[in-house]
Amino acid sequence: MKTDAAMFPRLTDPRAAEIAQAMLEGFNRHYRLFRETSRAAKARFEAADWHGQQRAQRERIEYYDMRVVEAAERLTRDFDAAHLPAEVWQQMKLHYIGLLINHHQPELAETFFNSVSTRLLHRSYFRNDFLFVRPAVSTEYIENDEPAATPTYRAYYPTRETLRATIERIVNNFQLACPFEDLPRDVDSVHAALLRELGDFRLRTNFQIQVLSSLFYRNKGAYLVGKIINGFVETPFALPIIHGEPPPGRPMAAHPPSGGGAEGASGPTSTGPLVIDTALFGEDDLLLVFSFARAYFMVDMEVPSAYVTFLRSLMPRKPRSELYNALGLQKQGKNIFYRDFLYHLRHSSDSFRIAPGIKGMVMLVFDLPSYPYVFKVIKDFYPPPKDTSREQVMGKYLLVKTHDRVGRMADTLEYTNVAFPRARFEPELVEELKTYCASVVEDDGDMLVIKHVYIERRMIPLNIFLADATSEQVERAVIEYGHAIKDLVAANIFPGDMLWKNFGITRHGKVVFYDYDEIEYLTDCNFRRVPEPRNEEEEMSGEIWYHVGPKDVFPETFGPFLLGDPGIREVFMKHHADLLDASFWQGHKERILAGHVHDVFPYDEAKRFTTHAA
Repeated sequence: MKTDAAMFPRLTDPRAAEIAQAMLEGFNRHYRLFRETSRAAKARFEAADWHGQQRAQRERIEYYDMRVVEAAERLTRDFDAAHLPAEVWQQMKLHYIGLLINHHQPELAETFFNSVSTRLLHRSYFRNDFLFVRPAVSTEYIENDEPAATPTYRAYYPTRETLRATIERIVNNFQLACPFEDLPRDVDSVHAALLRELGDFRLRTNFQIQVLSSLFYRNKGAYLVGKIINGFVETPFALPIIHGEPPPGRPMAAHPPSGGGAEGASGPTSTGPLVIDTALFGEDDLLLVFSFARAYFMVDMEVPSAYVTFLRSLMPRKPRSELYNALGLQKQGKNIFYRDFLYHLRHSSDSFRIAPGIKGMVMLVFDLPSYPYVFKVIKDFYPPPKDTSREQVMGKYLLVKTHDRVGRMADTLEYTNVAFPRARFEPELVEELKTYCASVVEDDGDMLVIKHVYIERRMIPLNIFLADATSEQVERAVIEYGHAIKDLVAANIFPGDMLWKNFGITRHGKVVFYDYDEIEYLTDCNFRRVPEPRNEEEEMSGEIWYHVGPKDVFPETFGPFLLGDPGIREVFMKHHADLLDASFWQGHKERILAGHVHDVFPYDEAKRFTTHAA
């Protein structure tokens, strides 16, 4: 076998080892700060500091880019890294691999290396052998083996007689500082639900319950996540823990504003005792908890790959990239997604095309039929009445990324300088890109480079779904559509453009919003009724005769745009007529401004054990 010596350069340059060490120090600082804010979610949950939790979720998303900039500046200042020869970069990568052998987050450190390198080097200079195109260090079986370290998960071995006591011990082992309203009652409910789920089961020799060692914190909930193993059968489960109503006479705690729109206004926050709200079982229930349309969790993890491995045993259909995203490690999720995408391209032959459906005025959307995602590129110009800019649109997408998506707004992956094989693009798509997106499209020989693109999971547009649906499907979809808008309202989001084409249906039948160029904070809008005409001329006028401010919204005018179909109108007016009433919107706005933080939990109301939620 002939060895290519160029693939294994001799480690002769002392600068390479120093730069590799500096790079790893930059990553370690990043993960230390990331973990500190994730660990602090427990104290925020115990104090019912919902505004602080929202603020921390927003700020944590910014940590990664800040640390990348810091590391790039250090490598530039201390080593002039951008101008070093290729041999030094190759040696630096090998030194870096050596530093990761016993590291607890090697996959994240590799991604950090790529981020800093591509920031320093122009894409025409760096080559794949400078970067971690594939993982170089295995994440299999990594565990923190220090004597006092907390394992990734704990295993419990109950008998049928001790099952209930074991459930109570599992909950108590998390040592939450605030008391439960009635833990024995809640444990009885979990125990009964578990027996119903398992049915008339026979305990096998290896009957056990495995539980991840950190709670999963998001908004106003903390989720205990694990699985029950009985012989060859594994049953995933999650127990949502929330604050109930405060006891009579207890004062409400107030927290300072957290910024980011009026969502962060100060106001009363419940500090009621804890309750286990329900017990969720099976992959489908957990897929909703870990949905791509929800905000990221805060989890205290020493070995994130071990958490992902455990979660994949609960949800084998969930891509690893989405699990890393759900854990707040969205850059790692992006990296894995892109690797999966390149792998798919190598094993497919279909062509990119303009996505089916009504074309948008702001985004050019295309897809690959064999791949379950869509690619969205901001256009260079927009026809009237659109009045926006590239920067404003990017700001809207960033707002969604950092906001609570309440299961109703699709997460997006944002990429720069993505090279696609030009031969895989249909001519019509190439023409559209060059016509409407010329500033961000570069024809580079065999490759078509798109300088900025968003990627979202593909859904069936609601307008297309309704056109082919049965009357029963129409009813369910229209009811879901109304619930989706009400969930967004509860999260302080006004969708702006509520046309059916801007919503999609997921495989679970959930309606999700995905067109963000007109969204606003609900609290920034002014909801009004259409004034009564003062004379016959105004009444008969085909034009708007009353003053409309830039943030004015008239909900009663939604009807003509949404409810032209009599069947759809009947269902909508039966279940969601309040969406056409300005007082509905204004009432929610006033509650949010008063400090109320509403949470939309990822399970049906009917599943709840209690009605004590705050």
